[in-house]
Amino acid sequence: MMLLTRRAALALPAALAAPATLRAQGASGGAPVKVAVLALLTGPGAALGTQLRDGFALGMKHLDSKLGGRPVEVQVLDDELRPEVAVQKIRTAIERDKVDFVVGVVFSNILGAIARPVTESRTFLISTNAGPSNIAGRGCNPFLFCTSYNNDQVHAVMGQAAQDLGHRRAFVLVPNYQAGRDAVAGFKSRFKGEILEEGYVPLNQMDFSGELAKIAAAKPDCLFTFMPGGLGVSLVRQYRQAGLQNIPFLSTFTVDEATLPAQQDAAVGFYSASTWVPNMDNAQNRRFVTEFEAAYGMVPASYAAHAYDTAFLLDGALQRTGGNTQNKDALRAALNAADFASVRGKFRFGANQFPVQDLWLCQVAKRADGKFQTEVVRKVLSDDVDPWAGECRMR
Repeated sequence: MMLLTRRAALALPAALAAPATLRAQGASGGAPVKVAVLALLTGPGAALGTQLRDGFALGMKHLDSKLGGRPVEVQVLDDELRPEVAVQKIRTAIERDKVDFVVGVVFSNILGAIARPVTESRTFLISTNAGPSNIAGRGCNPFLFCTSYNNDQVHAVMGQAAQDLGHRRAFVLVPNYQAGRDAVAGFKSRFKGEILEEGYVPLNQMDFSGELAKIAAAKPDCLFTFMPGGLGVSLVRQYRQAGLQNIPFLSTFTVDEATLPAQQDAAVGFYSASTWVPNMDNAQNRRFVTEFEAAYGMVPASYAAHAYDTAFLLDGALQRTGGNTQNKDALRAALNAADFASVRGKFRFGANQFPVQDLWLCQVAKRADGKFQTEVVRKVLSDDVDPWAGECRMR
């Protein structure tokens, strides 16, 4: 997987080889709006962070490097999947650089580490991927928004899909951290059959031979797994090599456009769940997908789509405030209005500032041009409110 990461880095277009701090040149509108983009850009999960970073960058390009008419200064930070590193970099961005917004975050443990220092400084934190249950519920905060999902929601889609497909015995395999536990809870919330085993593995595990032997012996009706980044690449390849493809592979954040370039044919036919897929038919999405592929040479993943939406969310909010970032109450109300065109079509925030949205069952397909993407099978949940919103006591 390190080879994948190095390839991804070497393949970056020239525009992305610029310094991490990008300043809008010659733009009108006074002092720049300052945004820190926090993404995982090194190690096995770098493909996910690269998608996140590039999606936000494309959004800023389509907005002419302005938010609410003001020029924008973006600094890109690598969290290295180390909470202490993420906190240190974010504190510097807030205290020294006086950023107005912190955007990004792939992994939930990183979001959990930075949430308090960001929100206590009265800086708005917009998570474009991680959506842990504790932050969606009792830990909700006026200064924290999420443009992706609550972790449980996407996993619940697969629990409902397994139920609808008639599966009665499932084997569950996830990484041993908050998002993995959320995955299991989400799947169980709608799957009413028997869980033969819950397997938890380290975040850096790459050899799944032991787990695959257990799956083969258990002979479940299906496997449910959540394995992001490099874990997913390894698991999918080894699952196919082990000849287990006849056991339906139901997953979340395991087979997607960030990992498919490495998984390729091994992932074809495997299922996933998502808030968005590349072939959604609306004008904003068609422009996003076409221009993302042209700019970066790869099919966008949800990490990019949610980050792209976030750029437009910020612009819509600052349009409402006349570019004012100092009146925090007005800015929060403007963010909550979600006045922008989403690549997902309809989009709104719930009471906990997490999305209320449709969720989809998807399947990996190989396109006529040889590239791989996920495609819609059917809608599973409509206007879904995450299960933790009721615990939020935010005013």
